[in-house]
Amino acid sequence: MTSSRSSSHSPHQPKSPSALNGIRILDLTRVLAGPWATQLLADYGADVIKVERPATGDDTRHWGPPWLADDYGQPTRESAYFLSANRNKRSITVDIAHPEGQRILRELAAGSDVLIENFRVGSLVRYGLDWSSLSELMPSLIYCSISAYGQTGPRAGEPGYDAMIQAAGGLMSITGAPDDEGGTPQKVGVAVSDIMAGMYATTAILAALHARERTGLGQYIDVPLYDSQVAWLANQGMNYLVSGDVPRRLGTGHPNIVPYQAFETSDGYIMLAVGNDRQFRACAQSLGCGELADLPLYSTNAARVANRHSLVAILSERLAGRATSEWLEELGRQRVPAGPINDLAAVFSGDGAVDARLVRQMSHAAAETVPTIANPVRFSRTPVDYRSAPPLLGQHTDAVLRDDLGYSDREISGLRDSGAI
Repeated sequence: MTSSRSSSHSPHQPKSPSALNGIRILDLTRVLAGPWATQLLADYGADVIKVERPATGDDTRHWGPPWLADDYGQPTRESAYFLSANRNKRSITVDIAHPEGQRILRELAAGSDVLIENFRVGSLVRYGLDWSSLSELMPSLIYCSISAYGQTGPRAGEPGYDAMIQAAGGLMSITGAPDDEGGTPQKVGVAVSDIMAGMYATTAILAALHARERTGLGQYIDVPLYDSQVAWLANQGMNYLVSGDVPRRLGTGHPNIVPYQAFETSDGYIMLAVGNDRQFRACAQSLGCGELADLPLYSTNAARVANRHSLVAILSERLAGRATSEWLEELGRQRVPAGPINDLAAVFSGDGAVDARLVRQMSHAAAETVPTIANPVRFSRTPVDYRSAPPLLGQHTDAVLRDDLGYSDREISGLRDSGAI
């Protein structure tokens, strides 16, 4: 190929002064942990180029139904799962096993600030796309790898999916109804191990970008799903390390605070979140049993934790006598933290969702619009930018090769004919 290549950043940047304007991310990840991290970085203004396999793309493109409906109400090939984690990105299709595909990715890496990948440990070495190979040529590159168990150690080569990590990392052992209620271990209803690993990767990348401002040097970031899962066990992990007692499943209950769980009412459920002794006194008064707050069995949180079962039985009987809305009104007057247990229809149709603009509509290539759940962060100076919907597979291949790398139309056609893209 004879055309000159440019490593300058793309004009595909947000119009608003987003925080990461001018930062390019080369995204070699798929499924959720990596795409979640790169979507966050894209929301903050980074130019994310998502590299996908020709013809098939990211695994989650096929994880449906449900599928996005087109303008005529017919299902497209765009899965809701993929749409949840890939806005504000450009998609290109490149065969990483093809020599010309490897050349394209090295050229893109040369113009990128960050490369993030979640390939099987060690597999990128043979393509010359591993950290050691690229950092020699690009000392300023920040390179982040997400894997099941990290890049070293006896389990480094094992694959990892969210449910496996929730199980092995201890989360399922503390999630679900207690044994004495016939409960069994449960996984959380969304892939939280993946999402939290993506969050850790995002914060690590931002820290590395800040460090590079001082040193001019990039660095390697290793984010294991398993280690991330163990890290965010938070108080439950510390409960075990401090006491030596293995935490057990408590359903909706809290291991360190009582009453802090769901209770059945006459027409549904209510969630109490009583966090201190003052709130408990107000709660007991609201339920017509204010004397409980003066009993040594329940007067302090430590006492309530020790006498959890008897207190929960009393409160359960009280709360079962009235409707959820009545209790919420009564508890609200006393400033007792409590709330309804909403399904997602209620979440996305409530006044709070409208006021906070929790759902945004974005123009999409396969439909008039696609809904997206808003990023919750509100910057005062560098706002989150919703500039492009999750892309079609390979939607930006030609534009990236032509505009970002300087390939001619003839060269792009040749690459397509060869199977490199």
